Amino acid sequence: MRYTIQTLGCKVNQYESQAMEQRLRELGHLEVGPGEDFDLAIVNTCTVTAVADKKNRNVIRRLRKQCPDAVLAVCGCYSQVKPEDVRALGVDVISGSAGREAFLELALSAVSDRQKREALDEALRRRSFEILPPGGLATRTRAMLKVQDGCSNFCTYCIIPYARGPVRSLTLDAALAQVAELVEAGYREIVVTGIEIASWGVDLDKTGAMRLPQLLDAVCRAAGDVRIRLGSLEPRIIDEDFCRLLEGRKNLCPHFHLSMQSGSDAVLARMHRKYDTARYLESVKLLKRHFPGCAVTTDMIVGFPGETETEFAESLDFIRKCSFASMHVFPYSRRPGTPADKLPGQLGNAVKEARSAAAIAVAAEMNAAFRADMIGTVQAVLFEEEAFPLRGMRPSSQTGAGEADSPVGGCALDAPLPVPETGKPSLWTGHAPNSIRVYAPGEALHNRVLPVRITGLSEDGVRGEIAETET
Repeated sequence: MRYTIQTLGCKVNQYESQAMEQRLRELGHLEVGPGEDFDLAIVNTCTVTAVADKKNRNVIRRLRKQCPDAVLAVCGCYSQVKPEDVRALGVDVISGSAGREAFLELALSAVSDRQKREALDEALRRRSFEILPPGGLATRTRAMLKVQDGCSNFCTYCIIPYARGPVRSLTLDAALAQVAELVEAGYREIVVTGIEIASWGVDLDKTGAMRLPQLLDAVCRAAGDVRIRLGSLEPRIIDEDFCRLLEGRKNLCPHFHLSMQSGSDAVLARMHRKYDTARYLESVKLLKRHFPGCAVTTDMIVGFPGETETEFAESLDFIRKCSFASMHVFPYSRRPGTPADKLPGQLGNAVKEARSAAAIAVAAEMNAAFRADMIGTVQAVLFEEEAFPLRGMRPSSQTGAGEADSPVGGCALDAPLPVPETGKPSLWTGHAPNSIRVYAPGEALHNRVLPVRITGLSEDGVRGEIAETET
């Protein structure tokens, strides 16, 4: 059987799609490439915003048009929250945001007998964590380790607690067993992910003795030389104990993505975030003191209901104070079913777009400055793929800042890249521990970690030259 899997949304969805992909390959089924016909299409959906919902529908319609007689199976947060919308698209199999193994069985059964099937539950009643096989394709350099599902924060703009249910955690023993599998399989980096990983362990240990810092310490120890990268963190998890416990773990990547959403205390209160700007800034300062040179990144929502010009100006001042390495900036998107959708003071698109552009400009400046500070340093780069010609990058004679194509900005190349006489790709790309993309010349560098001396800037990262021997 020929299949395709289309994944929208977060790293958790990517992880779950990889697990389904792995199972289908084990059963002898063949994944097809873009544009090729298929017998089964799986769409793993996201519903974090109304824009995400639209993308889901577009993907489903495109797949149905491409292969009208194939089985179309949809799972994920969108089908969990709006199954009636998915039914209206003529889908054959509908499941929600849990039970991936059972969903895959339903999809395979539908391929055999062409019968429609549904398997939906009430997300808020979930209490168990589904363990899926770790890893993915052998060609990948990093693997995701899902340690947590669900969220109990109920921020006013967010539908995810209703789509994913309450917090459920993978046990420590199971997590370490999966780490051992991934190390044995040859991955060089493991990304610890979940819907809200800062809440890991609250359902396993009511004493508070076993929480995310203890899990991460154990995972780093078990991984040996394999790098450990963290998913998004709730800023309240960052305290002195967190930093002191983990600062000695050399394989912990110094990249910390702290959810922020706004730099105005009044807006944070309307969002029902559980911190203020003072607590957030404390977390940033702790990380930069205990992990020198680390990249602190964040998300920001602009144009939240009732956000005044003064409150937006406060947010811009605050992000400058934090000096983020990079940011994702989103204009607020109304989400039916959330409290924020009914708040007064809904702002127009023109205001939200203008504020988004202003925040992106500040983010671009900070990103360029962070990357410029890397010049002259040596970074242990995990190389992933050949990158010549550079995608989305153009040669430039400018030095330092330049125009940016990416949403968070960047610098143009400060010197033209050499073109190999044979035309054979010789430029490779990977990521430094701080998450910055690095380009360097070499041969057969896939899945190798090599020291790279950073010599200049590229439009979406930095460039350099391999310095010594493999690490």
